[in-house]
Amino acid sequence: MKTKKYLKIASLAVVAAIFIWTFVFLYRKSQPTVKVYETIVPETADLEKTTVATGKVEPRDEVLIKPQISGIISEVYKEAGQSVKQGEVIAKVKVIPELGTLNSAESRVRLAEINAKQAETDFARVKKLFNDNDIIVCVSDLDFIKVCRDKRNTGDFLEKHNIRVPKAVDKYNPTFPLFAKPYDGSLSTNLHYIKNAEELTQDILDDPKLLFMEYIDKETYKEYTIDMYYGTDNCVKCIVPRERIKIRAGEINKGRTVKCPLMDYIKERLDKIEGCIGCICIQVFFNPLTEDVVGIEINPRFGGGYPQSYAAGGNYPEMLIKEYFLGEKIAYIDDWKDNMLMLRFDDAVYA
Repeated sequence: MKTKKYLKIASLAVVAAIFIWTFVFLYRKSQPTVKVYETIVPETADLEKTTVATGKVEPRDEVLIKPQISGIISEVYKEAGQSVKQGEVIAKVKVIPELGTLNSAESRVRLAEINAKQAETDFARVKKLFNDNDIIVCVSDLDFIKVCRDKRNTGDFLEKHNIRVPKAVDKYNPTFPLFAKPYDGSLSTNLHYIKNAEELTQDILDDPKLLFMEYIDKETYKEYTIDMYYGTDNCVKCIVPRERIKIRAGEINKGRTVKCPLMDYIKERLDKIEGCIGCICIQVFFNPLTEDVVGIEINPRFGGGYPQSYAAGGNYPEMLIKEYFLGEKIAYIDDWKDNMLMLRFDDAVYA
């Protein structure tokens, strides 16, 4: 009985609560809403209007860029829309050597090796013939001759003696400017000063004898031929540097003798060369400001401009006579005339 009584009381309380909440809600709903207005001070401003349009930009002049050589583009330095200047590098092309050209080059190398062996045999036979008849041939040993005849060997020899040589350049991934010359060349033939990719033609790339290297700027470096005499003990006896002021067909046309740091530099590194006798000449580039020296080549003979060194006091024929005919020992000398100018015409003029 009590439970029913409590449920009845609770139901009445819930109904009463709902009635009261409904009355309150309807009362609040019926009340008028107070409107609050925001007051703004007027001011002058810009009205922005944006228009969106689609289209295509076409160039007035279009240039097709095509390399002189075939290959694969390995690097791109410019993007579409960027401005470029004449001569500026925009991409790097990696050249893949053609198989037929490679095989042909290998055949020429094998032929050259056969010819070299035949030359060695002839050299030994002729040398023995002279020795058997008491004839002295003042020529350096064959091993040193090989160093001089092949500029690849010359570069290795100079670097071994701490003389810098031009840095090698990969012809398939070149940096410009560069210089190319044959490893067995002479008289300044088949030389190539290449300033950009357009000048690096396929004929140059296919030439198996060409060596590709950094270009030595002649505006900052001076070219020298150094006449040297080596005694029977393979030690240097005289060093005469000649500045090559003007060149004609690979030989000096105008030059002067110069006593400069090159003398001590060369003597320190090439004071003794095994198998080297008589007169040789070395070509180098020399920067007088930094005293940087770059070795180029070695010739195991009298140079074409040696008469200038002779006139200055580098009397190498006299040294030969004293050593090989009179049996005298030769001491190192450096008392030759400095700054002697030579102009070469049909005759030589000394001043």
